[in-house]
Amino acid sequence: MRHDLPLTSHTLGADLRALRRARGLTLVQTAEALGRSVGWLSQVERDKSDPSITDLRQLAGHFDVPVSILFRHEAAPADEAGFIVRAGARRPMGSSIAGLVEELLSPDLTDDFEMVHSTFLPHSRIKDVVVRPTQEVGYIISGRLEIEINAITHTLNAGDSFRVRGEPFRWANPTTEPTVAIWVIAPPVY
Repeated sequence: MRHDLPLTSHTLGADLRALRRARGLTLVQTAEALGRSVGWLSQVERDKSDPSITDLRQLAGHFDVPVSILFRHEAAPADEAGFIVRAGARRPMGSSIAGLVEELLSPDLTDDFEMVHSTFLPHSRIKDVVVRPTQEVGYIISGRLEIEINAITHTLNAGDSFRVRGEPFRWANPTTEPTVAIWVIAPPVY
């Protein structure tokens, strides 16, 4: 066990600070957008103040992330905090409305990227084209996924991978079985 590491896992405040910085926002800009003081936001980011559920909803809306990503998750043992994410301790992300179930594989949101376990439910598809200023790489673990990049559809099977660098894309699982993929996104969007 390494003794020079912090004994606690990353916190809500650290995740909020990482989201703010990933979007290139200052404390002042974010506080103004939320209608709150810079002092309040600074205290939340330093874990000196706990935001209410209403505050969490407002923060999630401002950062365009699902509120579930901001809820506290099971703390990792001290020697694993910030390094290991156990299968039963993954944080759910997003919603399954479009037929996509996502879990955060990264220990927290403080890195320059995020790694996501994505399950595309049978016959699911995203209707609208997605365009975001990111680099994304995906690896298909099981099933089949159709990904449209720049209006060209590619069929991917288990073992295949792909990359999107800011191009418009959308996905579909046209099969009767779930498709499972690992998706890495930089900078983080959740």
